[in-house]
Amino acid sequence: MKIVVIGGSGLIGKKLIAILNQEGHQAVPASPSTGVNALTGEGLAQALQGADVVVELTNPPTFDPKQVMEFFTTTAANITKAEKAAGVKHHVALSVVGADRMPGSGYMPGKVAQEDAIKTSGIPYTIVRATQFFEFVEMIAGASTEDGVVNLSSTTMQPIAADDVAAALAKIVTAAPRNTTIDLAGPEKIAMDELARRLFNAKKVDRKVVTREESLYFGAKVDNQSLVPIGDAILGMTKYGDWLKSA
Repeated sequence: MKIVVIGGSGLIGKKLIAILNQEGHQAVPASPSTGVNALTGEGLAQALQGADVVVELTNPPTFDPKQVMEFFTTTAANITKAEKAAGVKHHVALSVVGADRMPGSGYMPGKVAQEDAIKTSGIPYTIVRATQFFEFVEMIAGASTEDGVVNLSSTTMQPIAADDVAAALAKIVTAAPRNTTIDLAGPEKIAMDELARRLFNAKKVDRKVVTREESLYFGAKVDNQSLVPIGDAILGMTKYGDWLKSA
């Protein structure tokens, strides 16, 4: 099976391609570094020739709301157009759990627009909404730092290891399209401030984390229903404490 991973040079893309190729599939990355630009459409037609499945892992270079929306709507239109021309049988996209529950975010409305474009494209699809990755907890802390102090709320998250995301995606990518949205999360619910504290303790980094319930999550107000699956979800196996031992 030929599988083209758009955004295949990123964290999840590299792991996914390695798994798929080890399983005997022909998984290839498609990104600007390989001459494929989903935003301009450059190289898409050639990259998708003979592809059975396309995995969309694209991300904009900015969090500016207008540019994020333009990026996701434009790339989705370009990719689905190229898929139709190439006869692609399955479009898999990685999205975010709670994307439709954070309208105040500069990023999430763009993801929702991307999902809508995929659903209405006429191409069989599976949308996988994942919770935040363990690997990005430090980035969350950094975005919430002011005068050297990390200000985070105790809002519940259910983060997941990138390895578990890639493993779950590999199974979904090689299965039949579900034409629905699947939630993917870690095995534990943990407060956002506690995630940061545990990370810094494990790395022996002296950073102060202050619990401030009014703190925003990348500009959006969130609560204990915003960043966790509601209903059924595929759960990863890796616990945060185990991941921290090798982080």
